[in-house]
Amino acid sequence: MIPPRPHPFTRSTMAERANRLISEVWARGWDEKPSLEPEYIWRAGSKGYAPEDENSIRSEEDVADFRLRLERICASLNREAQLNALGHTMAYGQLKNAVRKRHALGRLWLEKPALAQTPIAAPIVILGQMRSGTTRLQRLIAADPRHAGTRFCDSHDPVPATPDLRPIKAWGALFMARRINPWLDALHPFGPTRTDEEIGWLSAALSPPAFEAQWHIPSFVAFNEERDAGPVYREFARILRTDAAIRGNADLPRVLKCPQFTEDAAAFFAQFPDARVVQSHRDFQEVLASSVSMVASQMAFQSDRRDLTALESEWVRKLGLREQRMHKALRGFGGATAYVQFADLGRDWRGTIAAAYKTLGLEFTSAAEQSVAGEQGRLRRDSHVQHGKMMKEFFA
Repeated sequence: MIPPRPHPFTRSTMAERANRLISEVWARGWDEKPSLEPEYIWRAGSKGYAPEDENSIRSEEDVADFRLRLERICASLNREAQLNALGHTMAYGQLKNAVRKRHALGRLWLEKPALAQTPIAAPIVILGQMRSGTTRLQRLIAADPRHAGTRFCDSHDPVPATPDLRPIKAWGALFMARRINPWLDALHPFGPTRTDEEIGWLSAALSPPAFEAQWHIPSFVAFNEERDAGPVYREFARILRTDAAIRGNADLPRVLKCPQFTEDAAAFFAQFPDARVVQSHRDFQEVLASSVSMVASQMAFQSDRRDLTALESEWVRKLGLREQRMHKALRGFGGATAYVQFADLGRDWRGTIAAAYKTLGLEFTSAAEQSVAGEQGRLRRDSHVQHGKMMKEFFA
């Protein structure tokens, strides 16, 4: 038997201190260790809300789907994740917040149902594996003033408020996240109001991409892969339409991106049949290496589990499944699809974007080119350029 490969990431000083402090607080009885049972989390997250807030305009199927997802992810966390004190606390916080956002959005739609039905321009979706250049494509195309992107703070918290303090809250969350995981910006450069993937909206419906990148939850992942993603994407569409109404950009094509879309492409197209597609591609081994390094860095500070061999095997399977489902959905999709190679984007971003525009039936105007060039300059200054150094250390 080949022994598990040693885990290459060490926890930051902040993560170690936080883990010890939380353990000490629980051991001394200064605070209760929160339960990861679904009813406990439901009571905590729904405090201050009424049942009709969660139900509001959602169908019985969508309401039941969320409750079942909560049950299944809690069971998986308790049986499989092997969380340490910090990981347990983070899991509880994320699930409680998902329940809270569920009710807050429901209350908003109960008061203003038209928000969830806002007509929007046909979106542009970036389809591709994680670590294949999808973030870069999203940010470049969304930089065009004729398009729109989702702010990180709005993905992180889809519930609007007046005044809008979400950028400040997101800045604080990122500050702490960077202290706990020093690799964060090398893996994915963040900014509170910067265009980013809509993974937070999927998490609000308890879709697994953000969770399986942090925790070992194979039974929940399997449950999700076997389940119809329709309820998740109906919720996603309601959030997108609400965000477009609040941001005042419903008339602009939204550039959407999340690697989970590859796995759920059929459900995505069911909600957005008029979408235009930009499909990214990168060498499989490069995608695998980068994906495993990202997931391992997230898991390192939340669990004492150390089995890099199993992690690599899981992501070989996962990437293969996503590729298969994406291509199956694209075969039945009649809309415009542009194909972008990761290497071409690095060699000639201008020509590659212009070619994608042409395939999509869009004009790459001088104003668009100027805005995209500005974003390209920003991307070159991002700290993700250090990822190459990290990868060498990771696979040394």
